[in-house]
Amino acid sequence: MKLLFAAKGMITTTSVTELLKIVNVEHSDPHHVLGMHEIDEGEKGVVIAVRQFIPQAKSITVVDAEDETKKYDMIKIHEDGFFEVIIPDRSQWFKYYISVVDFEGNEWETYDTYSFAPTMSEYDRYLFNAGNHYKIYEKLGAHIREVDGVKGVSFAVWAPNAKSVSVIGDFNSWDERRNQMRILGESGIWEMFVPGLQEGDKYKYYIKSQNNDTCLKSDPYGFYSELRPNTASIVFDINNYEWDDKEWIDRREFIDVYNNPMNIYEVHLGSWMRVPEEENRSLTYLEAADRLVKYVKEMGYTHIELLPIEEHPFDGSWGYQVTGYYAPTSRYGNPREFKAFVDACHKNGIGVFLDWVPAHFPKDAHGLAKFDGTALYEHADPRKGEHPEWGTLIFNYGRNEVRNFLIANAIYWIEEYHLDGLRVDAVASMLYLDYGKSGGQWIPNERGGRENLEAEEFLKHMNSVITGAHPGVMMIAEESTSWAGVTTPAQYGGLGFTMKWNMGWMNDYLTYLKKDCIYRKYHQNNLTFSLVYAYTENFVLVLSHDEVVHMKGSMATKMPGDLWQKFANLRVAYGYMYGHPGKMLNFMGNEFGQFSEWSEARSLDWHLLEYDHHKQMQDYIKDLNKLYIDNPAMWEKDFDYTGFEWIECDDADRSVVSFVRKGSKPEDELLFICNFTPETYFDFRVGVTISGTYKEIFNSDEEKYGGSGVVNRKEINSDRIDWNRRQNSISIKVPPLGVAVFKRTQKDNMRDYN
Repeated sequence: MKLLFAAKGMITTTSVTELLKIVNVEHSDPHHVLGMHEIDEGEKGVVIAVRQFIPQAKSITVVDAEDETKKYDMIKIHEDGFFEVIIPDRSQWFKYYISVVDFEGNEWETYDTYSFAPTMSEYDRYLFNAGNHYKIYEKLGAHIREVDGVKGVSFAVWAPNAKSVSVIGDFNSWDERRNQMRILGESGIWEMFVPGLQEGDKYKYYIKSQNNDTCLKSDPYGFYSELRPNTASIVFDINNYEWDDKEWIDRREFIDVYNNPMNIYEVHLGSWMRVPEEENRSLTYLEAADRLVKYVKEMGYTHIELLPIEEHPFDGSWGYQVTGYYAPTSRYGNPREFKAFVDACHKNGIGVFLDWVPAHFPKDAHGLAKFDGTALYEHADPRKGEHPEWGTLIFNYGRNEVRNFLIANAIYWIEEYHLDGLRVDAVASMLYLDYGKSGGQWIPNERGGRENLEAEEFLKHMNSVITGAHPGVMMIAEESTSWAGVTTPAQYGGLGFTMKWNMGWMNDYLTYLKKDCIYRKYHQNNLTFSLVYAYTENFVLVLSHDEVVHMKGSMATKMPGDLWQKFANLRVAYGYMYGHPGKMLNFMGNEFGQFSEWSEARSLDWHLLEYDHHKQMQDYIKDLNKLYIDNPAMWEKDFDYTGFEWIECDDADRSVVSFVRKGSKPEDELLFICNFTPETYFDFRVGVTISGTYKEIFNSDEEKYGGSGVVNRKEINSDRIDWNRRQNSISIKVPPLGVAVFKRTQKDNMRDYN
């Protein structure tokens, strides 16, 4: 039926209500009003009506795209810029564009954004609402595409409780009236295709809530963002990159991650190295692809783990307060350049992990908080939705679309950026409803407990999907409690992570190392207790960024004694760590004995390498890394109790421990002796598992490392002397504050092998 509305003697085929909703930016389906429509005139038949709302327009003409001689001038129906033309001699929809002249005489032509069908299918919406659209980032967000032969950008955003949503940007003078989006059924997704847009266009979403509050939001699925402090999203084609790491990716699928070396160099990209000649700026992704990759390869690390590079507004958060989960931060370049960094790592045999933050997000106005005027990504009740200590919001893991947002995001970084794994931040805060909260600040679960059952299920779901689809990709949990089964597969009741940070070992070990050497004998348990539970999870030993900030001191300044002793302590500390079962992670700067605490605002103190102590420490770590790579016993059985055996762990008075690491072959076995005091022992007897001839293959007290030179140059034959509950033993020199590693070069027989 025809609906007529007279305004100053002019006729429109829509209603007052519909028109005013468009003018006031309150329509949930503007495509129903704007664009081209077939109007049934009853006995007169069907005519075509075209409606536009362009407040800046002085005049608008509709032009037949297939016969440009056919032009139809539109009539201004409402003074705010609502135009319409009725075309009585046309009865069927035809392809057209509009020619617009504004009040300053500027003229432009464009296809009508309201003439295009939805770019997102009902099936896509169904999967998303069910929480199972693992590539939803290919549908939501901004995507460069061609529709009906017209190039442009499709926009889609989830905001189910909004009254209206518009996409705004430079292309429409940031005017929310120009590109009003439509909601697709009951999916909560608002969608629009805007012709003529291209890579580099800036945009945001203008969202009006049901109570008419308005806000401007960055795109939750945006691939690229403006450089802080600006917050607009930027249209970017992430598919326009040609990868050169096929060999790496193909090989990764078949690697046994548990029984291969993993020695991680943890990096904050913005402060690893600066460019002092250019206002002390950070390196770009491309510069890091050269300098950082060369350094890591030369030092012999196997992986780089990046502190979060997802877009974040505040440098001081180190990246842990994310507003752009799908956008590599623009601080260091664009997404294509970040791909080039990962590519360079892989081509040089280096894996890449990313620190990922699904536990919480900040309250910044342009981010996820109160996204559509309601608690959408978070819980409405602050007892469930806020971290009081951090001042951040907690994801609502019980909402399908929120789970989908996060799971798809994890998959996105793995598939689109070829990352080799994610280190999942603050897992404990996800698992416990009372984490960091006092009484009255949290609500028990449905069983009356403190466990976040929805978060638990989310983690199981996510890990099952990722590890199932991507063999060789690792999901690593930063989980600081005794939650059971963190690295047990989800199908067996665990959370399904590949590995877990060993926070207990780290705390005990640093407590021990900070003690003056004469008091260490009273704290032997801090050194050895980790082996009681070493095989309960698949652990990564970590000396991370968290241990060298907030007045904790650097690793070097934690050590007791004078300057020589500090560096000797560091050498034995790292030597023991490398011998301990588990994969390894060390934060940047630890490798050369950085004195200052780490700060995200400045570079590491690379000038310290001009001094012997620091250069020798760097050389020591380089050689220790090589020892690790070259000896399978140090990594083949990290998660198999048969790969480790104490020789002596109870010699607290001398603070000396000895143990063996075993690989799959008996001849790979290594003997470690670690002395945590400055006392030197020149005739120290230690039991061996197999009789034979032993050669010292590594010693932290070598003079080239700054040590005192107490080393074992000659090969040593074992004696048939019972020692340390072993039938055979050797007599060696044990260096002060040092570690010595021996390998058997000849054996008497294999009957002694345990």
